Amino acid sequence: MGATSEFLARVPRRTDGKRNWPRELKARIVAETLIEGETVNTVAKRYELIPSTVSDWRRMARQGKLVLPNLDGMDFVPVEIKAPAPLAQPLPVASASTIDVIRGNVIVRLDAATPAPRVAEIARAVGT
Repeated sequence: MGATSEFLARVPRRTDGKRNWPRELKARIVAETLIEGETVNTVAKRYELIPSTVSDWRRMARQGKLVLPNLDGMDFVPVEIKAPAPLAQPLPVASASTIDVIRGNVIVRLDAATPAPRVAEIARAVGT
């Protein structure tokens, strides 16, 4: 732990005595948490930080506020981007003088003057 303590002694402190962590160092610490076998707790302990501080920095990295270096052993989840599914064809526009009965990909267009019982009968027939 001696080398880490010497390293930490070089981290500048603010007037209130707290360390003033440079963004690059925050990013490196967060990157170390992504190395296989490392945990937030062990990395925080190594740098004499509380784990919630390291977790806050990880959140900043996820939000794009910290750019992480690529460290040996650091793993990322592979991302696969697929092409978007084609949009469905728009339905034909019905005029105000028609009634459309739609079941799946079948469209029956009736005159608006068609009696309701007949529309219901056709709708049942199209549904079977």
